[in-house]
Amino acid sequence: MHEIFFRVIVLIMMESQSCLYIISSLLDEFSSKERLIGEFILSNPSAAVYPTLQELADTIGVSESALFRFVKKIGYDGYRSFRIALATETVEPPKAVYDTEDEATDASSAIRTVFDTNIAALEHIKNTLDRDSFEEAVRSIIGASRVYLFGLGGSGLIAQDAYHKFLRTGIHCSAPGDFHLQLMQASQLSPDETVLIVSHSGSNKDALALAEGAKERGATLIGMTSNSNAPLCKMADILLLSEQCPPPCVREAFSTRITQLSIIDALYLSIMNHLGEEGRQSITRMREAISKRRLRGDTSIA
Repeated sequence: MHEIFFRVIVLIMMESQSCLYIISSLLDEFSSKERLIGEFILSNPSAAVYPTLQELADTIGVSESALFRFVKKIGYDGYRSFRIALATETVEPPKAVYDTEDEATDASSAIRTVFDTNIAALEHIKNTLDRDSFEEAVRSIIGASRVYLFGLGGSGLIAQDAYHKFLRTGIHCSAPGDFHLQLMQASQLSPDETVLIVSHSGSNKDALALAEGAKERGATLIGMTSNSNAPLCKMADILLLSEQCPPPCVREAFSTRITQLSIIDALYLSIMNHLGEEGRQSITRMREAISKRRLRGDTSIA
């Protein structure tokens, strides 16, 4: 038993926590029941990512306790961390660049490609965005004692835009840009708070760590992603799916950014409608504060 434990530690260090590699390397040393679990996961890695502990145990034909012991034996502190590790190996990465049939060879074709793609993506999301989930997200944001907006990389820009919008409404919100600050904040959440996590892939390790922190603290988790099969979809209490439109739309994050920004704008508008006079007073205070910093004669609105 001690020998297997030390082998797991060595394998994790050597293979950057490759879940499938660890299982395949230890397969001959497993008990018959553990081998049954390991062989199923190796043969069907994608099918093992999304089910709950009970669902996967039933599918394999073992008890929940046997599956949980297997997960612990291969070096994970719980079933959720095992699923996250497995997801990073099985979720197909997005294709690179603007993957369209038409190449942007000059200014006109570049403009046409980008604008046609964005228009198609916006039309698609306008028709497919779940209205009930959207309304639930609005109610959760308005009813929360505080709202936290998390995102990394390009998704972090979406979270910052949401902060810029929601701050106008008078809602208490925060959007730390640094991942460590986000992780620290996630550890301090409470059940009366709401977290919006933006993740294009929905399978980024750091984004899922933030989601796991929010779930552990009992906060309401709103997930915004473009991947309907992502682990974030399973973890979110409320899902805002900015699912990519079918070809000829691009399969990268460019058009997704436009649709997610539009969803944020729609959330802002709906929140303001719900807040009524309270929201309008917040906007007035914001505009008055900014107007004091403008040069005389500048009448633009923030």
